[in-house]
Amino acid sequence: MARTVAERSDVLPLLAEVFREHGYEGATLSLISKATGLGKGSLYHFFPGGKEEMATAVLAEIDGWFETNVYRPLREADDPKAAVATMFATTAAYFRSGRRVCLVGALSLSDARDRFAGRLRDYFARWVEVLAGALARAGHGPEAAGALAEEAVGGIQGAVVLARALDRPEVFERILAGLAARCLGDA
Repeated sequence: MARTVAERSDVLPLLAEVFREHGYEGATLSLISKATGLGKGSLYHFFPGGKEEMATAVLAEIDGWFETNVYRPLREADDPKAAVATMFATTAAYFRSGRRVCLVGALSLSDARDRFAGRLRDYFARWVEVLAGALARAGHGPEAAGALAEEAVGGIQGAVVLARALDRPEVFERILAGLAARCLGDA
């Protein structure tokens, strides 16, 4: 069944998957056109700045999702331990138990890193910052909370890579469970 693309926001999930599968450099207009069902003219209508604007829009969409589903709940929850537990469950669902590439992580490791450096840095820095805040409110000391937040975010990213490389989603789930136990254990 053909996809209906009526507006720019309809294209973003399709673009994200092209960038996840092929990377920024490998995502040619031909591949993007095939995935979206849009010709070059329609793509430039939605994204006059070309592929860079497409990737920037996808990163903004990802940032919005994480703000709503991860960062804000960690910042605002009355029960920080519950918010941290929910973050791990939400993250597992988002990354499809390690079956889905983290586009922000992939771009951070690619030749495109410098092009999107500010957005990439902000994604990870905000995640660590809000998680550290929730961990501190849950009883971890400030330094321990910061170190644990870095370990957790780095561990999640590493778990995505390892689970995909081994084609074993249970590895992702096991690593996340261990990270959650460390974060939620007695402070």
